[in-house]
Amino acid sequence: MFLTHEIPPVYSADSKILILGSFPSVVSRREGFYYAHPQNRFWRVIAAVFGEVPPTDTDSKKAFLISHGIALWDVIADCDIEGSGDADIRSPRCNDISRLLGETDVKAIFTAGAKAHELYEKFVFPSTGIHAVRLPSTSPANAALSAEKLAEIWRLEIKKVLT
Repeated sequence: MFLTHEIPPVYSADSKILILGSFPSVVSRREGFYYAHPQNRFWRVIAAVFGEVPPTDTDSKKAFLISHGIALWDVIADCDIEGSGDADIRSPRCNDISRLLGETDVKAIFTAGAKAHELYEKFVFPSTGIHAVRLPSTSPANAALSAEKLAEIWRLEIKKVLT
């Protein structure tokens, strides 16, 4: 099924880092916001990076991101996909990441998972000139890493940029 990404990016002019996923899951598409599946560990991990309690509703999630200088979006603008798995993505077309960079103070780009990283480096890097740092996926499909280990890895990489 051909789908268009309908969740707008979250950012402010003061955003210092950009975190990119691949494409919203079925649950995120239904809820209208990023990482909405309760088993996805994104909000627990990003909150742990800053030593805070995970935000629980969309408004507090947006406020959390903005207060920490984080922009959040996905690499893919539209694609053919059945379900939520990155392996099911076909014929992706990428978002205009350069436009977002032009409206922010983003100095570093992070990709959440292998597919986001692969697509960013292949299709988006040529226009931005900024290589992305690949972070491990927070998806429940990435069961090899605990939320605590994910937070440790994410913290090390993100703090390099924000300190």
